[in-house]
Amino acid sequence: MKKFLQQLLGAAALAFLAQATAAAPGAHVGVRVCTKCHGVHGDSWAATTHAKAFDSLKANTKVEEKKKAKLDPAKDYTKDKDCIGCHSTGYGKPGGYKIGSPPGGDTALGSVGCESCHGPGEGYRDGHGIAEKQLLRTSKTTPRKTLVTAGQNFDYEKACAACHLNYQGSPLKGAKAPFTPFTPTVDAKYKFEYDKAVRTKALHEHYKLKGAFEGEPVPKVRAEFQKTAKEIPE
Repeated sequence: MKKFLQQLLGAAALAFLAQATAAAPGAHVGVRVCTKCHGVHGDSWAATTHAKAFDSLKANTKVEEKKKAKLDPAKDYTKDKDCIGCHSTGYGKPGGYKIGSPPGGDTALGSVGCESCHGPGEGYRDGHGIAEKQLLRTSKTTPRKTLVTAGQNFDYEKACAACHLNYQGSPLKGAKAPFTPFTPTVDAKYKFEYDKAVRTKALHEHYKLKGAFEGEPVPKVRAEFQKTAKEIPE
């Protein structure tokens, strides 16, 4: 029986690897799908400013901040295509948030959710389960590069910069319109420094990883976070 399971898991892992190698990054699936397995991460994320990012687009919210940025605080920006991209997940991309959709709904894409940092989940979500089962039953790890090929992002700094540094005069080389009006010249609190920002409460809690994947790329600051990461509750 043990040998059969090893062969079965090996075949599943090989199938995932082949699929990931051939496929382009898939569609966004939404927070609800991610948190079916990552519930503790989802619970802590739900209390963050990223989880509530869509709310700040509503009329009469963040009044002083909008006035400073020369925006009309009485205006509803929830359908403004120039704002939605940084206040939702996957806008304009396969499976991403669509203007007018309920921000919560079945997918909770009307927020800065899991896939805003980790990439569209359709291509790699099954690979996580396969790799974990393989680790438990055979002690074999899976190359992390298979996740990259399947669409998972590990360059979190780049993902953050796409919104937080997307303004005119930004140090971000790829900055392009529509630019964010919330810049360091408007208020010093908008100065974005990745190494400092990831230590705030904007992210979910970090939990001990099971080590199902190995090899490059290893995300920046992962080793640091793992030193103080919590154990996942049974």
